[in-house]
Amino acid sequence: MMHINQRKEQFSRAYVHAVASAAGFTLYQPAVDDDSIGLGIAGRVALDMPRPPRIEFQLKCTSGDAARGGHIVYPLKRKNYDDLRLIDLVVPRILVVLNVPRNELQWLRQNEVELRLRRCAYWTSLCGMGQTENARSITITLPRQSLFSVEGLRSLMKRASRREPL
Repeated sequence: MMHINQRKEQFSRAYVHAVASAAGFTLYQPAVDDDSIGLGIAGRVALDMPRPPRIEFQLKCTSGDAARGGHIVYPLKRKNYDDLRLIDLVVPRILVVLNVPRNELQWLRQNEVELRLRRCAYWTSLCGMGQTENARSITITLPRQSLFSVEGLRSLMKRASRREPL
């Protein structure tokens, strides 16, 4: 059986894949993750998207009590923080954090009518954030209104297509 961290990684990939598919976008994975980009999402030109949209991101998963009021908190490794805060990139980068229940038996429920994944993912852009003196990690706060959902992803991809800041 996989280690709990491997299960979190695979579950978070499945979550993102489901959202991207339902939103009409494709998921891709760079062959090597040298610069904190584990996955990317791409699309085609559409009426409201003048260029083929593309977003790359670092995907993380946390369990337990990550919610703090209107935010989700996540301790991000310093290297990931530095890679995600770069500016003037051709493809914008974001951080996506999936928050799941502590008990992995509660992550997924299914019956003949529905497949239900417990909790959800949030995103934030670290583009242009300042340097940190922290050696190992920095606590990131992700607004709970920045839900990584079908509607949220479509909005992100429209902005990326128009080269608007995320």
